[in-house]
Amino acid sequence: MKNAALLLTGLFLAAAATASETQAPAKPDLAKGQALSTQVCAACHTADGSRGSPANPILQGQHPEYLAKQLAEFKEGKRANPIMSGMAAPLSPEDMKNVAAFYASKQPKPGFAKDKALVALGEKIYRGGIADRNIPACAGCHSPTGAGMPAQYPRLSGQHSDYTEAQLNAFRAGTRLNSAQMTAVAAKMNDREIKAVSDYIAGLR
Repeated sequence: MKNAALLLTGLFLAAAATASETQAPAKPDLAKGQALSTQVCAACHTADGSRGSPANPILQGQHPEYLAKQLAEFKEGKRANPIMSGMAAPLSPEDMKNVAAFYASKQPKPGFAKDKALVALGEKIYRGGIADRNIPACAGCHSPTGAGMPAQYPRLSGQHSDYTEAQLNAFRAGTRLNSAQMTAVAAKMNDREIKAVSDYIAGLR
């Protein structure tokens, strides 16, 4: 009888431990994310991550997993940017998830291409790559509509062309080092190709 009681107790404790381990993580708090956006991020990214300065990325509608990953990498020094490293330094993982979820909850506004002469080249690269230099199509990872894939590949459609161009140049120059895949792609592209695909992305929807 005693052994049976001990066995039942052990089974109960094991079941409780399993239930605890499989408990879903807490959902992001959008109100806390909005507060962080207002207090910390709004000066550069606007209060809701919309179309602010072309030098800064549009955050509206971006995948929350990707945003949280970038914030963590700014904090850890894996992605070098003195301003963002300073901003991310005091943020906890929970803060990052909250503010990322807040921006992701906003409906992104469409953008537009500026250089009509380069749009055709940009579309060709985005959709088909450049075969003779083994440059893959951007659509393969970021989707034909620029929607991207959560965590790994960001949403690109409507992004400021100036910002996209700056990031591709940073990958090519080796000053942005948090994506070996993008470093390899950008290394094979010339200035005109980078400008063309960046401008095409700005009007993608």
